Amino acid sequence: MNEEASLRLDIWLWRARFFKTRALSTAHIKGHGVRLSRLGQTRKTDKPGTGLTVGDVVTFGKAGRIYSVEVLDLGDRRGPAEEARALYRPLEAEP
Repeated sequence: MNEEASLRLDIWLWRARFFKTRALSTAHIKGHGVRLSRLGQTRKTDKPGTGLTVGDVVTFGKAGRIYSVEVLDLGDRRGPAEEARALYRPLEAEP
């Protein structure tokens, strides 16, 4: 497996089934931004094309809820819900 493999943030959020369409994913990132944590550094991005790698932590708000997930796999396609859940691990909210 290539350790440097990356995928666009908007595509990953769509594949992981956080958004019904890639267009909705792109619009959410541009309009609200997403926090991306990598190697202990956190930054906010509003660019859908930001590269995402395995091990990154993605945090974003949607419908009044905060999602914070660790990326376990980039995936090859937008598959069924069970396959999508294997792409990430939900993290506990910090107190």
